[in-house]
Amino acid sequence: MSHSYSESDTVPLHPSSQSDIDEIENLINASVQSGPTTVLPAKPPSPPRASIPVSSSSPFIQSNLPQPAPPASSKPKPPPPSSVPAPPPVPSAANNNNIAASGFGSPPNTLTEPVWDTVKRDLSRIVSNLKLVVFPNPYREDPGKALRDWDLWGPFFFIVFLGLTLSWSASVKKSEVFAVAFAVLAAGAVILTLNVLLLGGHIIFFQSLSLLGYCLFPLDVGALICMVKDNVILKVVVVSITLAWSSWSAYPFMSSAVNPRRKALALYPVFLLYVSVGFLIIAID
Repeated sequence: MSHSYSESDTVPLHPSSQSDIDEIENLINASVQSGPTTVLPAKPPSPPRASIPVSSSSPFIQSNLPQPAPPASSKPKPPPPSSVPAPPPVPSAANNNNIAASGFGSPPNTLTEPVWDTVKRDLSRIVSNLKLVVFPNPYREDPGKALRDWDLWGPFFFIVFLGLTLSWSASVKKSEVFAVAFAVLAAGAVILTLNVLLLGGHIIFFQSLSLLGYCLFPLDVGALICMVKDNVILKVVVVSITLAWSSWSAYPFMSSAVNPRRKALALYPVFLLYVSVGFLIIAID
């Protein structure tokens, strides 16, 4: 089915649109009549700019002073040491013994050593402390130096030896004599130590026990002499000498441990204990 279009079917344009179309047609006709389009010449290049001369030499002024010559004795630096530290030397047994004897470092291990080595070390300590306490030496005025390495084996041995000597000297009831002597000496040492501490003494409890036990050594010697020579006059003389010796041994340590105003309160019980032991030595027949 065909449709026929007539002029009556077209819609008239707006006057402004028609004027625009006419203007476009006029421009097209004008461009066709004028021929091919001419290309405008390019913009002339700009004149070259003035360049700043650059010198290849250093911008700083050269100095006329001569440069110092390098030192003739300069040596190349040694390479830095390796960052890995060298392993420490293994200490020997002799060094360990010296360290332990000087009081620094860890003490030697006594659990795995032979019994004879332990006995020898204890005997050596007893002899050393006995020399420091009983015999004259330059360290008697300082109890810290004299009994720095205190022990209780020496006092225990001297108390037991004195009790055995008195029991051997007795003609009857030997066991009772030993029990009385041992109880008096052990309890007396504890009571005297507590007395010093209650008076404000600057001394260790076991150190005081060790000191009082070592001071019994002269009385042990006197009891042994009296057991061999049963003579009353000899007993009195020997006991007097050994009693004075024991008191002289304990005096500097006890007097320096307490206040000077309380010195008599600390020394009198010690002297009383030694006097009672001396009477036991003389009285036992």
